[in-house]
Amino acid sequence: MSILAVGTVAFDRIETPFGKRDRALGGSAMYITMAARFFTPHPRIVAVVGADFPEEYMSVLESSGIDLSGLEVDGKGKTFAWGGKYHYDLNQRDTLYTDLNVLASFSPVLPDSFVNSRVVCLGNLHPAVQLRVLDQVESPGFVLCDTMNYWIESTPDALREVLARVDCLAINDSEARELSGEPNLVRAARLIRDMGPNIVIVKKGEHGALMFTEEEVFAVPAYPLEDIQDPTGAGDAFMGGFAGYLDAANSFGSDDLKNALVFGSAVASCCVESFGPERLLALAMTDIENRINAFRTLTTIPASQIQVRYSALH
Repeated sequence: MSILAVGTVAFDRIETPFGKRDRALGGSAMYITMAARFFTPHPRIVAVVGADFPEEYMSVLESSGIDLSGLEVDGKGKTFAWGGKYHYDLNQRDTLYTDLNVLASFSPVLPDSFVNSRVVCLGNLHPAVQLRVLDQVESPGFVLCDTMNYWIESTPDALREVLARVDCLAINDSEARELSGEPNLVRAARLIRDMGPNIVIVKKGEHGALMFTEEEVFAVPAYPLEDIQDPTGAGDAFMGGFAGYLDAANSFGSDDLKNALVFGSAVASCCVESFGPERLLALAMTDIENRINAFRTLTTIPASQIQVRYSALH
């Protein structure tokens, strides 16, 4: 099995009420592969950086077991950079700047060793770039896609073309409403599924995630955390955990998808406990397993009590 993540590798300037980081290692492809590595060896990354990308960060990625064969270094440009400031309500964020730099002309060419990737993660990028990757991958088993309001509004036709070719779309609740034109999330998910993806995952931040398939709806709550430092990259870490589990399971059945949703949520809940990828770099598989067990406890309904109360009413 093999997993491929296309997206960004970036310099992030992050400000939250609890601290700040400047030129932190960031980017969707970085977070996806950093999360996926706990479940599958040597996740493959496709992205571009500039001549200013430090060797220290390259070593971090390499030592984490990420296959860097698809990481292009543009010696004539600067690395994509993003800055954001979060409010006390961490769902509220102001973008301070977005410098595309080398990302503006990024046109990925997959290494020959990447074209057989089994699980493909299309991180948040221009749909035309996502399509270029799909055109190069040979018969992927599962394609997972992310997008954002900007692409929904500015490139609707190209985005629809992407959606017609993916198995799963993972977006937040506001994006689901905008894409579908429907305020009710259940109806919104059905309308999005009609666009192509068999599976729609709606991420609701501190309220968990919903997964819609043809047969059922499955929900995972958010893990209640006392200390949240930085939500940057949580959605991408979720994608990496979700895809990584499926890749390791080598199966895409109903139970596998449900477990993948839980594992993705667990990794994402760990990611927000520190700035940038700091928590992911320090994370061990035992930490993820402990978080999974906590999710099981959190969602267990004592059936015997329900039966007793139901019987008492009749």
